Amino acid sequence: MRDGGPLIPRNRAAHPPAYDVDYKTSVTRAPRWPLLSLDSTITEETGPTFGHDLLGPLDNNLILNWTRGEAPAVGERILMHGRVLDENARPVPNTLVEIWQANAGGRYRHMKDTYFAPLDPNFGGCGRTITDDNGCYEFLTIRPGAYPWPNRANDWRPMHIHVSVFGHAFGQRLISQMYFEGDPLIPLCPIAATIKSRSQLDSLVAPLDMARSKPMDYLAYKFDIVLRGRRQTMFENKPEGM
Repeated sequence: MRDGGPLIPRNRAAHPPAYDVDYKTSVTRAPRWPLLSLDSTITEETGPTFGHDLLGPLDNNLILNWTRGEAPAVGERILMHGRVLDENARPVPNTLVEIWQANAGGRYRHMKDTYFAPLDPNFGGCGRTITDDNGCYEFLTIRPGAYPWPNRANDWRPMHIHVSVFGHAFGQRLISQMYFEGDPLIPLCPIAATIKSRSQLDSLVAPLDMARSKPMDYLAYKFDIVLRGRRQTMFENKPEGM
């Protein structure tokens, strides 16, 4: 068991405001009372850790993992790949990376998702992998669809993939979203607009990577995850990194 050290408290000044007038549900979800800071326990700081023994052969293949390889998901095939790095561009190996997303029609496999788009019987929408010695990870999946959400009269969420990164202890978890280069809905999204810094928002947009694309098969998008420093990825729960 590896000691990950004490958890670093959240830097509120670098975080998008909990209440944003254009993000309607933040009205009821934003805290109204001063927040309390609680010390972490030894359990949160030291374990459990995650290893390759937790992974199945198709865990990072969202096209096939829901049906265990029997039938492929419907949609545009893409490769999402990148590296997990620290503030000095050093690789972070053996890190659990998890993703979840809507299907090609923009619908999640969730009982509360009532969007009109049909569910794909061959797509579960989640996967996981562990970074290698160079901090690299990759997922074969389908491009998620945009979808409407009940915020203002006609708000749509851009195509996006949710990303979770675990550190060396159970309490060290960062959560973010990956958007796609060229999506015209990004500047129109009230959730994306809560990130006031353009450079921080740009760090969530994955560029097209034709070098890793496979002819007649899939396009690739490169999404590096930087844990600290001025170039760090914008995280929803801990913007200062681990």
